Amino acid sequence: MLDNSRDSVDEEGSIRQRMLKLLESVDKPMVAEDIAFYLGIETREVYEHLMHIAKTIRRSSNRKKALLMEPPKCRKCGYVFKDLEKPKKPSRCPRCRSEWIEPPKFIIRSIE
Repeated sequence: MLDNSRDSVDEEGSIRQRMLKLLESVDKPMVAEDIAFYLGIETREVYEHLMHIAKTIRRSSNRKKALLMEPPKCRKCGYVFKDLEKPKKPSRCPRCRSEWIEPPKFIIRSIE
């Protein structure tokens, strides 16, 4: 999924700074598990940091960049979780009750 090697993410800087660089440098959106692997942190930490990164990017880029999220989707019935207040992987589909959920994917892009 990631064209660059794990070493391409700078080992210096805070976790959020490293996550920001990673999400700006990838070609395809990444799931939280992949982000956690590349940064050496727990998956649940990724979701916590993403909320802050979204705010930081909007402010620092004068709304020219944004953290984009491809919403989670039920792999059984195709239900798309569009109305999430926070980035997270839902545990169960409200339509069919399946737990086979495709996690959300994240990337940072210019929105000009």
